[in-house]
Amino acid sequence: MSRAERLLALMQVLRRQRQPARGMGLAAELGISLRTLYRDIASLRAQGAHIDGEPGIGYVLRPGFLLPPLMFSAEEIEALVLGSRWVADRADSSLGDAARNALAKIGAVLPADLRHELDSSALLVGPGTPMAVGDAELRRIRQAIRMERKLDIHYRDLQDKLSVRTIWPFALGFFEQARVIAAWCESRQAFRHFRTDRIVSLQVCDTRYPRRRQALMQDWRQIEGIPMQ
Repeated sequence: MSRAERLLALMQVLRRQRQPARGMGLAAELGISLRTLYRDIASLRAQGAHIDGEPGIGYVLRPGFLLPPLMFSAEEIEALVLGSRWVADRADSSLGDAARNALAKIGAVLPADLRHELDSSALLVGPGTPMAVGDAELRRIRQAIRMERKLDIHYRDLQDKLSVRTIWPFALGFFEQARVIAAWCESRQAFRHFRTDRIVSLQVCDTRYPRRRQALMQDWRQIEGIPMQ
């Protein structure tokens, strides 16, 4: 691993930490000596990285620092390309355009050799099932989630029974055969899941739901037994 790759890897490890990371643990994860780790931390600090801590206590990276120039490993570039191609093919057109634009912005600031890896990636997304709901609906659902707005929906269940619900959407799952909203349902007073292809109509409300999206997500994960990421 080159020095630039090593510094990038150290930055990535520090970004993942929620608590101060001990030097021995960082060195072991990176496969380097403790002396090399201390030298790399000093190098990052000299380049402007706000890394708090000292030997024996642990290290924390404050947000807001990028290594210039922007660097990725070959596998990270493949992940970006594959993910962007999947979004472009499986999400609504607005989100697909955003994925392509983000990839173009990344490519514009990559060094020439890494830009070639980006442009020549051989990872492809195969044909998939057409979206089970239209472009406009998915955009409005994403907007409601982003703005923490309630949704009024007319929903047809598996028994073809139609109901009117007011829900607090906090997540949208993209599965191969379906798109599913995770939400708190006011009428059921519980978390429920709604397939977007069974929504007959929807309206984004002006009213924000009373809890933060992150808090709803955390409670939902605990109830469903889904590990925190």
